[in-house]
Amino acid sequence: MRKKVVKFSILPLIAGSVFFSFSTKEAANLDIFSTSKVENLEYTVISSEDYVPVEEESPRIIPVLGKSYTGFKEALAFKESRGNYKVINEFGYMGKYQFGKGTLNLIGIKDTRLFLNSPELQEAAFYANASRNKWILIRDIKRFEGKVINGIEITESGILAAAHLAGPGSVKKYLRSWGANAFSDAFGTTIGFYLKKFGGYDTSFIEPDKNARAVAFQN
Repeated sequence: MRKKVVKFSILPLIAGSVFFSFSTKEAANLDIFSTSKVENLEYTVISSEDYVPVEEESPRIIPVLGKSYTGFKEALAFKESRGNYKVINEFGYMGKYQFGKGTLNLIGIKDTRLFLNSPELQEAAFYANASRNKWILIRDIKRFEGKVINGIEITESGILAAAHLAGPGSVKKYLRSWGANAFSDAFGTTIGFYLKKFGGYDTSFIEPDKNARAVAFQN
């Protein structure tokens, strides 16, 4: 889901981001709902006309967090938005991890304004979406992990990052065609690029869950 970021607002302090980074699965506050099937394996772009771009600010520097789950999501966030919870790009993708409205609906988030104003909800959304993608791609992870496609060693974290970019359906097609069925987003970013850039992280913290939902904490 990475898209070119065009506007920035005042960014949260790194300390706040690290606080959210080290939350447990319970702290991600996932609420499980029953569904009969997995739908919409591709992501949906929303119109940027629904939102007012935020003010520009200098990019932040990503903290060095190693190959942990926290390192994985913070590296991905830096690529997506420079870690900005408030940003909306020209295609309408929102927040620190650049979610589209269609994906947010799949993980139980209907109020996009609440989403933009809640770092806690955005962190829960990232985990829920990764959990759902891992469930969809679990067989492909087992089949292709350690294999080499187009010169890239396939890892679980690379697969999950690519699913964040392109949707799990596109990643399935890429892997099962051994890289022949390619995908690139509106800015030319490819599945292969994400497979390589975000390979080798420890994403065992993410548990596969078909029905993962993200819900904001209520004070």
